[in-house]
Amino acid sequence: MTGTVVAMGGGGFLAGDPVSPLDDLLLELSGRARPHVVFLPTAAGDSASALDAFHAAWGARPCTRDAVCLFGIPDRPAERVAAADVVVVAGGSTANLLALWRLHGIDAVLRDLWSGGAVLGGVSAGANCWFEACVTDSFSVELDGLEDGLGLLPGSFCPHYDGGERRRPVYRRLVASGFPGGIACDDGAAAVFTGTALTEVVADRPDAHGHRVSAAGEERVPARLLAR
Repeated sequence: MTGTVVAMGGGGFLAGDPVSPLDDLLLELSGRARPHVVFLPTAAGDSASALDAFHAAWGARPCTRDAVCLFGIPDRPAERVAAADVVVVAGGSTANLLALWRLHGIDAVLRDLWSGGAVLGGVSAGANCWFEACVTDSFSVELDGLEDGLGLLPGSFCPHYDGGERRRPVYRRLVASGFPGGIACDDGAAAVFTGTALTEVVADRPDAHGHRVSAAGEERVPARLLAR
């Protein structure tokens, strides 16, 4: 059995939408009446605002929940993550997220969860992390390619494809120069993978799409509009 990844280009509760259908989709895909959701705010430095947003948005949903922090004195983080049916990952620094997860063994736990059929998802850094490579602002505002992801999914990912003037040209330039090709998502769109296969692109707004990017160019992937 292999799990599901929902890689969001932008949106969801951390973008100020506490009733986002993108977040609802994570619960739906779990197939459970009341799944256990674990939030990893690592990329945001375990910020209080991210934690507050999670509890406010997910407290009203049909699930149990836990937020696992790695800053300060961690409290059995790998054990608590391993109990998840759904993992939600915050945006922020992809590079910092990966470093801390590896230090605390979270990377191995997430791989086991995915192999066992769990649903893994997140926005921006929380989407980048599942791929072999990504476009990130972890090192500079100019954006860089990072080829050090968890590698559950092949190729690369670029979030916020329509949300910043540098995202599209930087990703296109990187891929044209030999960086792994992959998929980009606009703000409000998400790429859904079952195992390593792209199942569909979904969106919470009609003007959000996915985009396949290769050395040959770019191809839009129409998105299924989620109902609110």
